[in-house]
Amino acid sequence: MEPSQILLVEDDPNDVELIQIALSNYNFVNKIDIVYDGEQAVHYLFGRDGQPPTAPLPRLVLLDLKLPKINGISVLQLIREAPRTRNLVVVVMTSSAENRDLQACYDLGVNSYIVKPLDFHQFVEVSRQVGFYWMMLNQLPS
Repeated sequence: MEPSQILLVEDDPNDVELIQIALSNYNFVNKIDIVYDGEQAVHYLFGRDGQPPTAPLPRLVLLDLKLPKINGISVLQLIREAPRTRNLVVVVMTSSAENRDLQACYDLGVNSYIVKPLDFHQFVEVSRQVGFYWMMLNQLPS
């Protein structure tokens, strides 16, 4: 069975809550794992202190860029450099509309780049659409 979990890498508790609300009413996600900084994301995906990761790879990584400890662009770079995670679906959801961030993410092979809407209802709807598309419609190689 294909993984049906999301790794959410987000340091803003309000955004975490909104994304959870957006995805909680749909049965296409079995589990959302949440980490609050880039270092936790690296440990989740690659393990720590020489130990392998404890969780299977997620089907989708929702990645903020402005993170404590290790920023989202560096996390994306590590994901794309490692054979184990190279093909992970990574969607950046960020408040940054800066062209240099957008360009850096696409240069590193991000699957999608979305600027978070400021409006509560739009944010929830965008989160729902992103989850539905990447979890239900998008086809991944086996």
